[in-house]
Amino acid sequence: MFEGIRVGIHGEKSTEVTNDLTIRTHDENLPAVLSTPAMIYLMEVAASETMHPFLPEGHISVGVEVNIRHLAATPMGDTVIAKATVIEAADNIVKFEVEAHDSRGLVGSGTHTRAALDLDRFKTGLKKRTTRW
Repeated sequence: MFEGIRVGIHGEKSTEVTNDLTIRTHDENLPAVLSTPAMIYLMEVAASETMHPFLPEGHISVGVEVNIRHLAATPMGDTVIAKATVIEAADNIVKFEVEAHDSRGLVGSGTHTRAALDLDRFKTGLKKRTTRW
């Protein structure tokens, strides 16, 4: 399905940890550190943006699997960089190795899998509730 996507292609996405990305937004008694969902989202965006240039016209990618370990806390004000590297690509499925780093080192790692879908077909499937990857 993809032209040019191959093992080893990589990309990254970074963000500053702001209050809205911390676990404190869920409970004011918790510390102002990057939440796990925010870290995973950044990893997904890094993978999505890496995959995007290789998608056929009219296609999108959606996340279908995450297997992530959150290893260390990143305080508000620090910058987190998520890296995504293609480790498998077959048919409409691409699997990435993902990592997140802050100024002190590795804070998360794992794998993330995305599926390429025809956007119009996906929208039709949503209306009928029959969409399957």
